[in-house]
Amino acid sequence: MDELKFRRQAYSDPHSQDPEFIKAAKGSPEHDAFLNDLKKLDNKIEQALKVDVPDDLAAKLLLKQQLQQHHSQRRKTGFAFALVASVAFLAGMTFTLLRMAPVDLSQHALAHVYHEDKALHIDDDVQFEQVNFQLASLTGNPSMRFTQQPGKVFFSTYCDFQGVQSLHLVMQGEQGKVTLFIVPLEDRLVLEEAFADNKYKGMGFATDNAYMLLVGEQKQDLNFVKNEIKQSFI
Repeated sequence: MDELKFRRQAYSDPHSQDPEFIKAAKGSPEHDAFLNDLKKLDNKIEQALKVDVPDDLAAKLLLKQQLQQHHSQRRKTGFAFALVASVAFLAGMTFTLLRMAPVDLSQHALAHVYHEDKALHIDDDVQFEQVNFQLASLTGNPSMRFTQQPGKVFFSTYCDFQGVQSLHLVMQGEQGKVTLFIVPLEDRLVLEEAFADNKYKGMGFATDNAYMLLVGEQKQDLNFVKNEIKQSFI
């Protein structure tokens, strides 16, 4: 019996004789202590309900009614707590599974280009030393860097590929601007060598420390930028 099921059962009926419930209680000191506390509280309420009020029957009935309402409300609160905990647990598991699922880099690259369209209209004249600083802070690996300026770099910033922090650059291609994503290696990442949609085409390749994804308009010669990167990136 898992933690949530045990607590739900304990709140609703701490005196349950269900074998699985009893086994879960005896199998954990924390469970046993928690159950004993609930039983003691139940016993106190039981004793309170048995209080004799011979001279004031109406008061006794009112007291009994209030105690019963309190007892019922406590059980409802316990169930609500268990329900909220169950929902939170499922939400956490869903988030974790999504983070562990395979990541299609090509689809994420295209989505980033569309979402960050303004990056194609910025000219910050970025030097390769700045890019190297960003790479070092990204991975903690100073050996992953550019050894020289890889052509004109207009823009450079961090981005997120399904939980993998990466670098987003805009560079000068042979026929216009090309977007480059540098994504640290991770087992769940899926790299395609070529991909495209109606507007853009892309190319993926791997270095010793990272995946490289190039995205440009259909007319672009992505190999031109790829060669510049291979000559300057280690």
